[in-house]
Amino acid sequence: SQWGLVANDLAIQVHGGYGYTRDFPVEQFYRDNRLNPIHEGTVGIQGLDLLGRKVVAGGGEGLRVLAETITATTARAAGTEWAGFAAEVDAAVARVGEVTAALWASGDPDVTLANATVYLEAVGHVVVAWLWLEQVLAAGDATGDFYAGKRAAARYFQRYELPRTGPQLDLLASLDRTTLEAQPGWF
Repeated sequence: SQWGLVANDLAIQVHGGYGYTRDFPVEQFYRDNRLNPIHEGTVGIQGLDLLGRKVVAGGGEGLRVLAETITATTARAAGTEWAGFAAEVDAAVARVGEVTAALWASGDPDVTLANATVYLEAVGHVVVAWLWLEQVLAAGDATGDFYAGKRAAARYFQRYELPRTGPQLDLLASLDRTTLEAQPGWF
């Protein structure tokens, strides 16, 4: 829900000062999309739900199945022009597993969940990278603007978005307590 709103915000920005007029549908898209983060709950709650409930449910079965599904896709990329991207996705998936284990090994649920929103964003970016890889593998050698656009978008995500997960996962692995140490009187 957060990233849909960001996408609409950027669409308005592309139009410059003229973007927030009724001449372009992005103005209405933004207003309509603004409700999604409200209706679906805050991003913070979604992060707590992912890290605090979903990835540990069934002894971590959901995260394991997701990792296996992603790995099956990356294996199909071997020997293709997308093998490098697949290797980056594999590394990110492995890192998510390591960081998740480290967070829960802390023994302190407050520390584990303190940066759940960062976890949500990092895992979300890894999942989106996998979905882009799925799309370009499905496209194969198909030609035309549609498929060229898919390939370009996948490369963009590989080069600009997936690398953002590294620092996020490093922060999580450090078990940083900055957010826990904040005092109500400071605000």
